[in-house]
Amino acid sequence: MAQTTSTAGAAPPAPSSTGAASATGANPLLSGAILPTLARLAAPNMVAMLATASVAIAETAYIGQLGIAPLAGFALAFPMVMLMQMMSAGAMGGGVSSAISRSLGAGNVARAEALARHALVIAALAGVAFTAIFVGLGPIIYASLGGRSAVLAEAVTYSNMVFLGAIFVWSTNTLASVLRGTGNMRVPSAVLLAVAALQVALGAGLGLGLAGLPRLGIAGVGLAQAIAFAVGTAAFAWHLASGRARVRLRAVGSFHREMFRDILKVGAVACISPLQSVATVLVMTRLVSSFGTEALAGYGIGARLEFLIVPITFAIGVASVPMVGMAIGSGDVERARRVAWTAGGSAGLLVGGIGLVVAAAPELWSRLFTDNADALASARTYFRSAGPAYGFLGLALALYFASMGSGRILGPVIAQTVRLCVIAVGGWWLALQNAAASSLFLLVGVSLLAYGVAAALSVLLVSWEPRVARQSN
Repeated sequence: MAQTTSTAGAAPPAPSSTGAASATGANPLLSGAILPTLARLAAPNMVAMLATASVAIAETAYIGQLGIAPLAGFALAFPMVMLMQMMSAGAMGGGVSSAISRSLGAGNVARAEALARHALVIAALAGVAFTAIFVGLGPIIYASLGGRSAVLAEAVTYSNMVFLGAIFVWSTNTLASVLRGTGNMRVPSAVLLAVAALQVALGAGLGLGLAGLPRLGIAGVGLAQAIAFAVGTAAFAWHLASGRARVRLRAVGSFHREMFRDILKVGAVACISPLQSVATVLVMTRLVSSFGTEALAGYGIGARLEFLIVPITFAIGVASVPMVGMAIGSGDVERARRVAWTAGGSAGLLVGGIGLVVAAAPELWSRLFTDNADALASARTYFRSAGPAYGFLGLALALYFASMGSGRILGPVIAQTVRLCVIAVGGWWLALQNAAASSLFLLVGVSLLAYGVAAALSVLLVSWEPRVARQSN
C-alpha cells in the first residue's frame, strides 16, 4: 500500500469486458434456488462462528486457573474486545462484502479489486484508532467500568496486549469479508477456524506456561490473540494476492474517495449497531443490579445465551450479503428482497425455536452455570418472559446483514435504536414505579418484538433500487 498514488478525484475503474449478463448466467448466487444456496453458504460460516465463540469459553477456563483477579480483569475488558470483533467482522465487514458483491454483480471485477485495496486501508486506520484509544485510555475506561487495584491492573494488561494487535484483527476480518463478498465462504471459515485453534493453543501455552513456553499470565492470553490474527492476516493476504480468489488483492493502485464512500456508507453506519447492542446490555445490567445478586445472575445467564445466538444469525446473515449484493448489482431487486426475507425467516425460525425451548425448559441452559435456587428462579422468569420473542431477534439481525448487501443499512440500525429506546425509557419508567424484576425481563421481550417489527418495516418500506450512476461513474 505504501507504493500507491492517491488520485481521489480520478474516475474509478470501469467495468470489465465481461458484463453483468454473463456473470448472471455463470453465477449460482444470482440464479440458484435461494434457500439451498443460502444454506450452503451459511454452513461453513456456522462452523467458524461456533469455533470463535468457543475461544472465549476456553480462555475463561484457563484464565480462571490464574486466579480471581485475572478472571475479573478479563471479564472487564472482554466486552471491548467483542466490540472490536463485531465492528470489524460484522459491521464494517458487511460494508466491505456489500461493496464487493454489488460490483461483481454488475460484472465490474476491476472495481471489486480496487475496493479490496481500499478496504484494507480502512482496516489499517481502524486498527490504529483502536490501539490509540484502548492502549492510551484503557486505565480510564476500565476504571470507569468499576475496575480497581489488582483487577484494573489485570484488565489493562490483557487489553494492552490485545489492542496492540488490533490492526491484525481488523485486517483479518476485513480480508475475510472481501472473500465473502465474492461468495466464497469456505476459505474464510477455514482460516478463521485455524486462527481460533491457534489462539486457544497459544493462549494456554503462554498464559499457563505449558509446552516449555514462558508463563506470561493474562498478558500471554492477550498476546496469543495478536499472534493468531497476525497469522490470519498473512494467510488471507497471500490467498488474495496469489490470484486463487475471484478478486485479486493488488498492493499498487490508485485511491478514490468514491470507493471509500461506497464501503463506509454501509460499514460506518452499521458500526452504530454493535455500540447500541453493548449499550442495551449495560443499561439492562444497571437496572437489574438494583434487585440484587441473584436477579443479576439470572439476567446474566439469559444475556449469555443471547450473545451465543448471535453467531447463528451472523452465519445466515453474512451468507445473504453477497447474494443480495450481486442481485442488486445485476439489477434483480426482486431476487434481492426474496433472499433477505428467506434469510430473515430462516434465522427467525431457528432462533425462535431455541427461545421456545428455553422458555419451556429454562434449566436446560441455566444449570450449566449455577445451582443457586434464587438465581435459577430469576433465569426461569427471564427466559419465560424474553424467550418467546427470540425469533424476532433472529429476524432483525438477519435483515440487518441482508440490508448491508443492498447498501441500505440505515433502517435496520434505526430498528436497533428502537430496541435501545424501549429498554432505556421503559426501564426508567418501571424504576419509577418500583416494578419487580419480572417486569424488566418482560420489557426485554417487548424490546425484541419492537426490534423485529421495526427491522421488517425498514426492509418492507425502503426502496432497494440501485443508484446506477454512482456505481458506474
